[in-house]
Amino acid sequence: MDEKYLCGQMIKQIHDDLEKRANNAMRKQDLTFTQVSALLTLLNFPEQKATLKELEKALHVAQSTTVGIVNRLEHKGLVNSFGDPSDRRIKLVQITPEGKQCCRQAQDNMKETEASLLSPLTKEEQKTFISLLRKVSKNLN
Repeated sequence: MDEKYLCGQMIKQIHDDLEKRANNAMRKQDLTFTQVSALLTLLNFPEQKATLKELEKALHVAQSTTVGIVNRLEHKGLVNSFGDPSDRRIKLVQITPEGKQCCRQAQDNMKETEASLLSPLTKEEQKTFISLLRKVSKNLN
């Protein structure tokens, strides 16, 4: 098989492994990788609040998937959702203090997992690898 086609396969394998490790680490908190991704995404919005549409776009998932994620997180007390005071048709989602605490724990888990992933590389190779990933990612957006 052509080398360039193996690249996508390897990226998917790495992603799947990272997601599996993340899900196993977060199982204690009754969270999934996708749910934590939503929480971490909310942290980056002003006032740590976003519309459902903004969250959907940031997560690259369908509206129905976003609604399901938000509903589960709200049930766990990690986000609040409410109508926009200026336009009740718009639903806003905001992370709670409990959600922020989950993010801190998830970030610690992610650091450990990434350290394990990058451990076979020298410091210079790690910098190059991350730089190349950013370059490829930027090209996709």
